[in-house]
Amino acid sequence: MVNYRYLGNSGLKVSEITYGNWVTHASQVGDEAAVQTVHAALDAGITSFDTADSYANQAAEVVLGNALSGQRREGLEIFTKCYFPVGAKAPNDTGLSRKHMFESIHGSLRRLGTDYVDLYQAHRFDYETPLEETFQAFADIVRQGKALYIGVSEWTAEQLREGHALAQQLGVQLISNQPQYSMLWRVIEEKVVPASEELGISQIVWSPMAQGVLTGKYLPGQPRPEGSRATDPHSGSRFIESFMRDDLLEAVQRLKPVAREAGITMPQLAIAWVLQNPNVSAALVGASRPEQLADTVKASGITLDGDTLQAIDTALGDVVNRDAEDTYNIAPRTRLS
Repeated sequence: MVNYRYLGNSGLKVSEITYGNWVTHASQVGDEAAVQTVHAALDAGITSFDTADSYANQAAEVVLGNALSGQRREGLEIFTKCYFPVGAKAPNDTGLSRKHMFESIHGSLRRLGTDYVDLYQAHRFDYETPLEETFQAFADIVRQGKALYIGVSEWTAEQLREGHALAQQLGVQLISNQPQYSMLWRVIEEKVVPASEELGISQIVWSPMAQGVLTGKYLPGQPRPEGSRATDPHSGSRFIESFMRDDLLEAVQRLKPVAREAGITMPQLAIAWVLQNPNVSAALVGASRPEQLADTVKASGITLDGDTLQAIDTALGDVVNRDAEDTYNIAPRTRLS
């Protein structure tokens, strides 16, 4: 079964492997398969579920809500987010203005079929809205009981500090950040993680398997497997492009004996690696088939020893991105339409 960790400096526990439906529900897989994977996650002991209003332009929340229908609400931790354009994508259908945040939370609750979410997250930093306005809206949403805690996604260390200070002034808890993090993408380690540790903020990391690259299925110099994420425009294929280099794919192949020596699969190695970081509370995993979860959930509770961690670093060498400056290049400077 899946282990639990506290989320930030709070009393909220989340399953350290959390189910996310970014590119699967209402997109990559049909509704029936989506329900099957959610039920497989529940059977495996996963109780934390992450989504966003922008996933499949609101449809992913509907699918997740339907899949969780009938479950004991108190036994679940449901996370969602707002920021990216949704609905008709009119000028106020995006960003972190008070108007959009309230319309967003009301829509999310309706689609998810719940009275509240456990964690409400700013999907990116909004450079066009005063931060005070965003956090006042966050505070009001919490006080109205529509969200229990607040979090953010892909914020820089400086943005986390500013947001945390405002949250404290308003009497609400900013307890999480949701960044990309994997063996190959370690840009949060230099600045974001130390700031988060100081502030009592945890990481809920997305793409711990680097969009599937760390499964080892993409071979250098070979065509991309048919039906894989790298060939599916509806499965976030543009996010995988930076990893589709022969030198990087060759390095990933060198991880296969490391996984064998540890007695685990490549996906388990990837997920266990991010969970070695004590500032990581949860690794987000998705699935297009229930059997995929049967493998990945076994990463929960695995401890990688020092020799294994060193072997990983040796295998990957200089293909790892550790550049903290890349945390500043993620949030768009103007709202998307």
